[in-house]
Amino acid sequence: MGDFASFTPSGKSDDAWKREAEDIVRAYAGKSEGELVEAIYRRAVEGRRAGTLTDEQIDVFYAQFAPMLNAVKRKRLEKIIAELKKL
Repeated sequence: MGDFASFTPSGKSDDAWKREAEDIVRAYAGKSEGELVEAIYRRAVEGRRAGTLTDEQIDVFYAQFAPMLNAVKRKRLEKIIAELKKL
């Protein structure tokens, strides 16, 4: 995952999308949930400051991951999304 803009299934085959997701999972294997959230947040902040991460891309990211989360984690993600959109 080079950046959030590249993390989208559109235009990718199911196999390519699955391989990308598996690569990301391997890269963060053994890390705690906090470390994973911190890494995602850092990447997003960099993108926002560089002007390469739009609100639309943030919304796409949320839409892709929110259904996989329980209510507590989804609420936490919503809070992070709101913070990012303020940057």
